[in-house]
Amino acid sequence: MTRMPTVSSDVMVAFLESLGFAPVRTKGSDTFFRHSDGRTATVPCHKGEDLGRGITAKILKDVGVTRDDFLAWHRGQR
Repeated sequence: MTRMPTVSSDVMVAFLESLGFAPVRTKGSDTFFRHSDGRTATVPCHKGEDLGRGITAKILKDVGVTRDDFLAWHRGQR
């Protein structure tokens, strides 16, 4: 099992948008995303900082995507 990479908020935003999520609003440094089926996710967008593995796992759980699906998408983006 490979370890979850740390990713920037820009990568996570691109992943969510590829799944059909759209930004709804921004409050401070947090951007809220919503899917047409009602799923939501919040991504902290701090410039110059990567998302921790824990927050990445939480976002993936919120949107109902497996870690392996995200890793496959991430490898395809490089």
